[in-house]
Amino acid sequence: MPSAVVRPFEDSDLADAAAALTDVHATDGYPVEGVEHPEAWLRSDDVMAAWVGELDGAVVGHVAVMSPRGEDAVSMWTQQSGEPKERIGVLARLFVVKAARKHALGEALTRAAMNYGREHGLRLVLDVMTKDTAAMRLYERLGWQAIGQTSHRYGAGESIDAVCYAAPDA
Repeated sequence: MPSAVVRPFEDSDLADAAAALTDVHATDGYPVEGVEHPEAWLRSDDVMAAWVGELDGAVVGHVAVMSPRGEDAVSMWTQQSGEPKERIGVLARLFVVKAARKHALGEALTRAAMNYGREHGLRLVLDVMTKDTAAMRLYERLGWQAIGQTSHRYGAGESIDAVCYAAPDA
């Protein structure tokens, strides 16, 4: 059985993570943005922490916790909960290449981000495109609650329907 590992992102992972991102985009159409410059998208200044998933030593997945940047999920959660924006992190840039998907790396990456949120007193929120039903099932299985619907905006005025979620209590 192949060995699956989740560990903190290191600078030396950037090229392999960018290649995995490009692969996932070609397979699934996710993400809808960032693939023109995947390395810059993965290493955005808004990244608070990130992890990679490895399978037999190869980087096959990624997740990040980001500082809020005006996402609808953040404003929905602050309005519904009264929590200040400073206590919120955004789970983002979660992907696993198709060939590695039966090894629970998506769940392990999500749990790593959730643990970071708990350790740093952050409520994590996210939006997921409605077409990504497997991702929605994963979040719901891990106790995330849908908090509203939105349109995920990207590119030159493009948008796609999405559902916003908040992580369970710390």
